[in-house]
Amino acid sequence: MTQPQPHRPNDSLVIIPTYNEAENVERLIEMVLAQGDFDALIVDDHSPDGTGEIADALAERHPNRVAVLHRAGKQGLGTAYRAGFGYALTRGYQRVFEMDADFSHDPNALPELRRALDHADMVLGSRYVAGGATENWPLARRLLSMGGSKYAALILGLPFHDLTGGFKGFRARVLKSLDLGAIQSNGYAFQIEVTYRAYRGGFRIVEHPITFVDRRLGKSKMRPAIVVEALRIVWALRFGPPAPALHEVVDAPEGASV
Repeated sequence: MTQPQPHRPNDSLVIIPTYNEAENVERLIEMVLAQGDFDALIVDDHSPDGTGEIADALAERHPNRVAVLHRAGKQGLGTAYRAGFGYALTRGYQRVFEMDADFSHDPNALPELRRALDHADMVLGSRYVAGGATENWPLARRLLSMGGSKYAALILGLPFHDLTGGFKGFRARVLKSLDLGAIQSNGYAFQIEVTYRAYRGGFRIVEHPITFVDRRLGKSKMRPAIVVEALRIVWALRFGPPAPALHEVVDAPEGASV
């Protein structure tokens, strides 16, 4: 793993899981760094298309701002983010962001999400609030996404419009308080579960409009098994044994709002 130097100017880290994103990763990282206030951590699952090698070259080019975590194989989105959260916390980052590697999420929106954390503990980049949008998505995919968010919100009692999106930000105190080892999901259901646990912990969560653009390069990672996992996890969270959202609350405000 290539690590940033100990003395770095930024307090914000963007975690970007990758698997076969050789066509996207270099341009994406350069755009993230161009925002000025963000470092980047690439978590690569031994991509056979050379993504990891490109990531290493980026870390050499930007030794103070880009790091790479190489993993032995394809281990899933949730474990990639958990590894990234641990990396961020041990290195003192105060604001941590999730972002897809395929340009579905616009790096130019990062400063807006960061500003949202000035008055919140967690921000959800939302396609389904006023000002949010999706582009180049088939109607069936959009309906599946919206339906999944509404379903999860209804079952779990969450007052949010977009629970399945992966463009979001956290203050470090949220990640410190979540029992990451207790998280049950690994695919896209990870996004639902993390938001649910943070909400139950009393953190202030806001939604900020984003435009989601379907990937133009590379292949989608969406599979039927991911949808099945999301359906299962929602019921497990709602009706299974209570899963403690917090084990060490640090200045968490009471209540949560949209």
